[in-house]
Amino acid sequence: MTNRVKVGIVGAGGISYTYLKNLTETFHITEVVGIADIIEERSKRRAEQFHIRQMTVEEIMNDPEIEIVVNLTYPLSHYIVSKQALESGKHVFAEKMMSTDFESALELYQLAQSKGLRIGQAPDTFLGGALQTARNLIDKGFIGEPVNAQAMVARCYNLTQDENHPDLPFVFTAGGSIPYDMGCYYLHALIHLLGPVKTVAGLSKTFHPKEMQRNPRNPGYNKPFDMKFPTSMTGALDFYNGCYGTFTAISDSHREETARLEIYGTEGTLILQDPNYFFGPVYLARGQRGEEMAAMPLTHGYGLHNPVPENATGEERTWIDSYRGIGVADMAWAIRNNRPHRCSGELGLHAIEILDGITESCREEKTYHMTTKPDQPAMLPQGFIYGTAAEACMDTK
Repeated sequence: MTNRVKVGIVGAGGISYTYLKNLTETFHITEVVGIADIIEERSKRRAEQFHIRQMTVEEIMNDPEIEIVVNLTYPLSHYIVSKQALESGKHVFAEKMMSTDFESALELYQLAQSKGLRIGQAPDTFLGGALQTARNLIDKGFIGEPVNAQAMVARCYNLTQDENHPDLPFVFTAGGSIPYDMGCYYLHALIHLLGPVKTVAGLSKTFHPKEMQRNPRNPGYNKPFDMKFPTSMTGALDFYNGCYGTFTAISDSHREETARLEIYGTEGTLILQDPNYFFGPVYLARGQRGEEMAAMPLTHGYGLHNPVPENATGEERTWIDSYRGIGVADMAWAIRNNRPHRCSGELGLHAIEILDGITESCREEKTYHMTTKPDQPAMLPQGFIYGTAAEACMDTK
């Protein structure tokens, strides 16, 4: 039997619930030792909720048995916490994204490389049943040769925050504006489906530098604040496989959310759901006018849409369909079996370079040539669904 990989978590905010639930119940390769947070009441609550230790950051970093530090802090703290973990000899898995900019992310990646350690990051939703099935269809030629991709997300951050995180302060800071906070799901999905990007060109802008907090659930309601980071970004992507695509992320919408992800091929089109989620459906349109359109059966696991119990709490309702943490489990299997992990540092570095590259393209008024070129993430094996035996399939290449 494979020895479980011991994990320490830094950050006990809203998303820690689903990570803890999955790393203690869904995936059996991980053993969560403890959790730390700068707000001790939050880490105490999570420790009691999941029967783990309440720890300090220093205790996690100095515990010789902990192999992976899961960094669930706000984006502005990702660099500091991840660097501390790497310098303590720990592998790191960070919530999206690796850091707030390409330069600091590259520094973390190079530090991990120099120490023989692994670094990875969310989003890991591309490991879910929907996007794995979509990749399977592309690889098997169901849409012919991919020629174009369209990815778009539009939100209004002032209007959509729910009761579990009414302030979401990071969405108005570096690494938290919509291209980074939500666009990363689309970029990880596109790289998973089509491979790495060669060049980018685009536009980015902050349309309202002076904003007013409009969410009545926010403690800063009706107070002004400075918006210093892009609220709208559109980029043209030239993939190494010959496919072209566009990527748009905007938080100036007055709708709750609009999500679009479509892949066009010479023989068909894939119409996919929001890559923020693990489940489907996956639609395939074929025929001269796309008249043959069908929801395709999922070929991979971790795509089940779980029903919400009537007595579910707010955070349980928020995360009921989530398998977040599968990237940590995959890293743990990779450590035990000495193979690459799928949410690799190379993948995260490439995604953040795309975003920074679009901004530089806008500023310099010229095409940006990418300096990173990760391998396309390996697919999970086809056909497995849930449970310990299924999870063990993650240890195959």
